[in-house]
Amino acid sequence: MRLNQEPISNLSQLFLKGNQRSVMKKASLRLKATVLSLLVLFFLLLLWQIETLPKSAPKPVGATTSSEYADLMSSGGGESTQKSGFPTPTQLGQTIYKQLSHPFYDNGPNDKGIGIQLAYSLARVGLGFLLATLVAVPFGFLIGMSPLAYQTFNPFIQILKPISPLAWMPIALYTIKDSSISGIFVIFICSLWPMLLNTAFGVANVRKELLNVAKTLEVSPLRKAFLVILPAAAPTILTGMRISMGIAWLVIVAAEMLVGGTGVGYFLWNEWNNLSLSSVIFAILLIGVVGMLLDTLIGRIQKAVSYAD
Repeated sequence: MRLNQEPISNLSQLFLKGNQRSVMKKASLRLKATVLSLLVLFFLLLLWQIETLPKSAPKPVGATTSSEYADLMSSGGGESTQKSGFPTPTQLGQTIYKQLSHPFYDNGPNDKGIGIQLAYSLARVGLGFLLATLVAVPFGFLIGMSPLAYQTFNPFIQILKPISPLAWMPIALYTIKDSSISGIFVIFICSLWPMLLNTAFGVANVRKELLNVAKTLEVSPLRKAFLVILPAAAPTILTGMRISMGIAWLVIVAAEMLVGGTGVGYFLWNEWNNLSLSSVIFAILLIGVVGMLLDTLIGRIQKAVSYAD
């Protein structure tokens, strides 16, 4: 028995060593990528800081200025200091600290904390995305399983799909007469098509072997849809959801800039009207970070339901 067990033990040790090397290689690559990313970020911040530092300019010859103007424009002597209108990284950091230290204050319709504005945007995106999912996934199943349904609805899909979601905003405002619900409708429209098409593609391309096994076992159509087709098409459906979420988060910012009221898009536009560029940059960074987190969340779910053929 010992002679039979030794080769198995050696194989298991080799397998464990191979896994350890693979894990160490991935960790080393991740560490190198992190260091390089930090170096790139440091270089960009340093360049930004240098370009936005106050620069001294020679005082015009023969210029007659009042003492108050001279005090404002220079510290004396023959040179004046020209300050860039663009905020420095230090000023941006101060704005980020100020906004995040009290994110949920509410001083009226036009003065709400960034936490409240973000909550409004996420609520609109979440509701519109959910409604699109409830329509796109069942309808995509129908189109994917029925060639007749695909041929029937494909012309309408191809006409409606290229239309910009914001083009629907005037019609939504006229018919719904509510800016917040109109924003949800626009999110619904822009989230619908990627999910619908990816669901139909995933359902139509389920492996024939799986369908033949279900047919042999005389599985009912409903059980086949939930137990065979849905698990097989889930990665493709999640891909459509991931694309839809990215588009939805992009569109809601533009929609809120148009209709105003509340939301991250309105906050950004309002800060631009106040000529607060540091707050504008903060809002842009926040939009990017939240979009990345939403994409990562759906990506993790997609990875969980993916399988190897």
